Amino acid sequence: MTRLIATLLVAASLSACASTPTLYQPAAGPEAVGYSEYRIEPGRYRITFRGGPGAPAQQVSDYALLRAADLALAEGYDWFRIADRLLEDRPDNGPRLGVGVGGADFGRHSGVSLGLGTSFNLGGGPRLSSTIEVVMGRGERPRGPDTYDARALRQNLGPRI
Repeated sequence: MTRLIATLLVAASLSACASTPTLYQPAAGPEAVGYSEYRIEPGRYRITFRGGPGAPAQQVSDYALLRAADLALAEGYDWFRIADRLLEDRPDNGPRLGVGVGGADFGRHSGVSLGLGTSFNLGGGPRLSSTIEVVMGRGERPRGPDTYDARALRQNLGPRI
């Protein structure tokens, strides 16, 4: 019995390490890992990047910025400004594995035992998504903390991915 419990504990801990990696790629669906964008009007987009379970907030935010830079360059723009941003944290509702030990009653005879229970989260952690609304422009970049040079950002963030 203890071997079975030990085997289940090892299997649960190993499977908890397996999670969806966060890759810079188009999202395959509305809740999938990756980026998606929506054109609000010419030169204005809403970009969302959804990270995999346990992805760090900085990585998710950087991937959303990188998508904005790639989109600006593809559309012939030089810079973009973030008009609005939202970092959303979704709790982990992934599957869980439970292990427990208990007692039983056999008619006139009963067994008394100490109950023990625990569960292991197999979901990998919370999922973050970063949504930014960007306004793109050509020519000299305006000054401001939320304004980015698309080429410079692509050159700086691109090699880290």
